[in-house]
Amino acid sequence: MEQLSNQQLTIEISEHGAELQSIKDANGKEYLWQADPQCWNRHSPILFPLVCGVWKDKYRAEGREYSLSRHGFARDSDFRLIRKTADRVTYALESSEQTLNVYPYHFLLSVTYRLDGNKIHVVWHVHNTDTREIHFQIGAHPAFNLPDVKDGEPMHGQLLFDNKNPLQRIVGNIEGCITHEHSEVTTKNGVWNFTEEDFKDDSLQFDHCQLHQISILDREYNKVVTVSFNMPCVAVWSPYGKNAPFVCIEPWFGVSDYVEYSGELKDKYLMNHLLPGASFMSEYVIEIGQ
Repeated sequence: MEQLSNQQLTIEISEHGAELQSIKDANGKEYLWQADPQCWNRHSPILFPLVCGVWKDKYRAEGREYSLSRHGFARDSDFRLIRKTADRVTYALESSEQTLNVYPYHFLLSVTYRLDGNKIHVVWHVHNTDTREIHFQIGAHPAFNLPDVKDGEPMHGQLLFDNKNPLQRIVGNIEGCITHEHSEVTTKNGVWNFTEEDFKDDSLQFDHCQLHQISILDREYNKVVTVSFNMPCVAVWSPYGKNAPFVCIEPWFGVSDYVEYSGELKDKYLMNHLLPGASFMSEYVIEIGQ
């Protein structure tokens, strides 16, 4: 476990999954969900080389069929610490015999966490170490404690979206996969009040770059946590039926298969491609407070 601190924040990161484990302010207040297995046993997993699921857990690439479970293998892999300074830490995961059994490409994935005042920059870098083009998806899944939910209370909260227009969410969750349909989500001046019932059909997924920033608000409409990103899709999720006092804000370069998808991995919706020797880099930012 590695720790980074400044005058405003202290964060902890595990080599397992290169997963963020804790975000505390100067007063010791915890903002990240602490992985109670009764609700959800993770904090902030990295989704790679898939985001969400493939139809029947099978996909096709390079003339073969592979089996890979939801969200890929990075979240359950041990990364290697490759660099640490006063304000940042970097972990790396390389392709191996084990990964090649489920994903036929050579790669190097590095994840950097950088503290900057009350902000955490999370940077992904995917490098193609193969001799052919590789295809991948990558996404975030951080879970944040809801500020005004007390023990035993029904789960509830409010989010501020940076788009005040009606939003279009993907209609899906048929065996973990999506349809081509969308339904409307309306807000009041960008504020969306939610309860557990809003997650009855799993996460709300907004594609087509509709959003670039989502804030968790307290009852006085103060920003408690803000996630900023420039990605084609973002999901909002809390586990239905658990009365879980947290919500996930998940920026994604990728999404599930369409129901009954039988095409190639490279042709999936929201797939990313890298030529040999090429690299992909992106980041999202978690801001605590205002």
